[in-house]
Amino acid sequence: MTRTLIVGSGFVGRAVAARLTDSGENAVLASRRPPEAATAPWIPLDAADAASCARAVDRVRPDRLVLVHGPSDVTWCEAHPERAAALHTAATAHLTAAAPGCRTVLISTDNVFDGSSPENDESTPTAPANAYGRAKLRAERIVRETADGTVLRVSLVYGWEPPHTTKWLNYFSACAHRLRRGEPVEAPDDQWTTPVLAADVAAVTAAVLAAGAPSLLHLGGPDRISRAAWAEAVADGLGVPRSLVVRVPKALGRYASRPVNTCLTSDRLEDFLAARGLRVRGVAEGVRTLLEDAP
Repeated sequence: MTRTLIVGSGFVGRAVAARLTDSGENAVLASRRPPEAATAPWIPLDAADAASCARAVDRVRPDRLVLVHGPSDVTWCEAHPERAAALHTAATAHLTAAAPGCRTVLISTDNVFDGSSPENDESTPTAPANAYGRAKLRAERIVRETADGTVLRVSLVYGWEPPHTTKWLNYFSACAHRLRRGEPVEAPDDQWTTPVLAADVAAVTAAVLAAGAPSLLHLGGPDRISRAAWAEAVADGLGVPRSLVVRVPKALGRYASRPVNTCLTSDRLEDFLAARGLRVRGVAEGVRTLLEDAP
C-alpha cells in the first residue's frame, strides 16, 4: 500500500490525512506536537532538525511526501522573519534530502504575490508581500529542484474548527463562531480572496500526489470575494443580522500585512481536475455545506 508522510498536523494537514485514509490509503501525520483531532496515525517530528527528519523517513518509509509545515500566521512571521524563513526552508531541505526520489507536494501560499493584480496564475511573476510569502517562496525553490515535486499554491482555506479556542486558523470559523454568539465581526471590505473549502484542498492534494501532475499549480476557489462580503454570506447562512459584520479598511485590522488581493486563478488546474472528475466549490455552496454540518 502507498504510504504518505504528511509533515504538519494543522488544519490543512489533518484534512489531507482524512481524505487519504478515507480512500483506504496509508497516511501518517508528523509534527512537533500531536494534533488536536486524530485523522491518521501521528509521529513526533522536529522538522527543523535534520536527524529528526531522517528518523521519521526511516520509520515511515514513505512513497510520497506532503509538506504543510511551518508557521502560517502572517502576523507572527512578519514579527519573526528570520525564524519563519529558517523553519520553512530547513524543513523542506531536510525532508527532501532524507527521501530522495519521493513524490513530493508542497502546499504553498498566495502570499508569494504582492497583491497588485486581482488575478494571479502560474505565469504571474512572484513578488512576496510579506515575510510569510518570502519564506514559502524559498521553500518552493527547494521542491522545484527535486526530481518529482509539485508546488501547489493555495488561496485562503476554510472549514470548521472547534469553538473552544481563542484563535481560529481560518476566517470562516472565526466569523461563524463569533456570529453564532451574537458578537460583532470586523471584516475588511478592501481585501479580496478566492477561498477554498478545506475538503476541496484535500481532494485536489490527493489528486496532485498522483504521477503526471505539473510542477506548479494554483488552487483558488471560483469566487473572488471581499472578506466583508464573505462574512455577510456566513451571517446570512446562520440567519443572524448582517449588521453584526462591521466593514473596516484592511489597514485598521490584523490583515494589514496581507496583500490587497490574495486571489489565485489557474486554467492549468481546471483542466487537470476536469480530467479526474473533480471540481472546486464556490463560497455559497461551501458555506451552505459547512452550515448543514455545523458542530
